Amino acid sequence: MNIIFLGAPGAGKGTQAEIVSKQYGIPAISTGNIIRAALKNGTEMGLKAKAYIEEGKLVPDEVVIGIIQERLKEPDCEKGFILDGFPRTIPQAEALDAMGVLIDKVIDIDVPDEAIAARMAGRRVCKNCGASYHIEYKKPAVDGVCNECGGELVQRTDDAPETVLERLKVYHTETEPLKDYYAKTGKLRTVKGQEKVEDTTALTLKAVED
Repeated sequence: MNIIFLGAPGAGKGTQAEIVSKQYGIPAISTGNIIRAALKNGTEMGLKAKAYIEEGKLVPDEVVIGIIQERLKEPDCEKGFILDGFPRTIPQAEALDAMGVLIDKVIDIDVPDEAIAARMAGRRVCKNCGASYHIEYKKPAVDGVCNECGGELVQRTDDAPETVLERLKVYHTETEPLKDYYAKTGKLRTVKGQEKVEDTTALTLKAVED
């Protein structure tokens, strides 16, 4: 089964993608992770991406698409895959179609902006190991201290309210139109994000199996 996960930043689509990945035994492919892997492995597309990153520029669509194409050819994708963070725009979705990649389901994790802003504002990450916590929903045993390594917990700069609002604005402009794009194909399933992760997961698994 080939699945795309959509959702605004902070909606929890990455968490749901990982859960479905384990449930179905197919890889969850995060755009950021595979770009980092391509850079590390020195692939042709990785080297192209590196040139843009070193200049402080965004990696252009054709390079991102090339890296996705490389990744989808790997053996672990034979039984299916989950794309998390790609496509982000209509042109990227059209490029995916042009590659002949067949998508079975598109799962949109729908969470209101105000709920996302509140959720992100409460998120804390460990400076040392990167473990993630929340001041309301996933508290550490000791306030401000990582359970895993004892490192200091901090708020990421991209979790600051003004940054979150800007990211949401970009999402609504560039990525949200993908809902209509995939709704026309009959493949879109909308999951209303719940306060508890396990409740969202139950709805997500139901949408995948629908």
